[in-house]
Amino acid sequence: MIHRILRVPLFLVAVFALPHVSPAPLIYKLGEGWSYEPVGGGGGWKRTRAKDQLEVAEKAFAAKDFDLALKAARETVKKWPLSDYAPKAQFLAGRSFEELKQDEDAFNAYQTLLEKYPKVENYEEVLKRQFEISNRYLGGQRFKLWGVVPLFPSMEKTSKMYEKVIANGPYSGVAPLAQMNIGTAQEKRGEFTDAVRAYEKTADKYHDQKGVAADALFRAGMTHLKQARSAEYDQGIAAKAIAAFTDFIALYPEDKRVAEARKNIDSLRGEQARGAMEVARFYERRQMWSGALVYYNEVIIKDPDSSLAAEAKRRIEFLRTHSGVTAAAPSTNATPVEATKPK
Repeated sequence: MIHRILRVPLFLVAVFALPHVSPAPLIYKLGEGWSYEPVGGGGGWKRTRAKDQLEVAEKAFAAKDFDLALKAARETVKKWPLSDYAPKAQFLAGRSFEELKQDEDAFNAYQTLLEKYPKVENYEEVLKRQFEISNRYLGGQRFKLWGVVPLFPSMEKTSKMYEKVIANGPYSGVAPLAQMNIGTAQEKRGEFTDAVRAYEKTADKYHDQKGVAADALFRAGMTHLKQARSAEYDQGIAAKAIAAFTDFIALYPEDKRVAEARKNIDSLRGEQARGAMEVARFYERRQMWSGALVYYNEVIIKDPDSSLAAEAKRRIEFLRTHSGVTAAAPSTNATPVEATKPK
């Protein structure tokens, strides 16, 4: 019995006396959660100097261990935010997010970099990366919930990204294209008025960049054209489209799209003439002769060389041979105009 009692303390002495490998302790840190770290801390990747911590991030990135690169880079910024190494670490965090296919987080990391360290050496490169990320979302890339779960494309969020790019560098190389792409994003949303406003702003703000301004003005006309057709040839929108294409031709007569612009103008004028002809016939059927006369004349103005114009001229001649028919505008209340009925 005595021998059995003595065995326990002897066993414990042997265990603690002999060399052995202890398991890494489980450590909890606020904002980081639980992790295993060996005695003495460091976790194998943490360092006590900013320079060394950044070096860990850079080596991990070069080795394509982007999770570790991100973790080490963010640790550098967190512990040494005012050091000379913090801007590089913040940029590396953005690059790591990109490689991990977490573009929204990457964009935000770059935004933080430009806001906290506005004198960063590679400012233009950062802007370009933000622009390229925005382009991927413009192309239909889905935003993610918690950076993991794919949700849906959002042209509204994409537009806001471009707005930040422009605000970060209004005179940068990507700013004009970002402003243009806001128009494209608004078109995809079906917000034609906002799209035209974005294109017109591009043409006005960057008028000194001939290629950009010409493209913006042409696309404003095309957006008006699309809007006019979607609204069954809304006469007011069609007129705006014609005005945009006319300005484009006047300002950029050497542009290769001038012929297309002229064709679009002819098409729009033809549609305006058809619309005016329908209104004229409406008035004539209801014996509202003055109104019919006004709109037949509108057909001739809109598309003077068309077959519709020839028909409108014949109807005008017919109406004018009857007394009481004048060229007065039709009543806005749609009540019959007092006129003598043609015989």
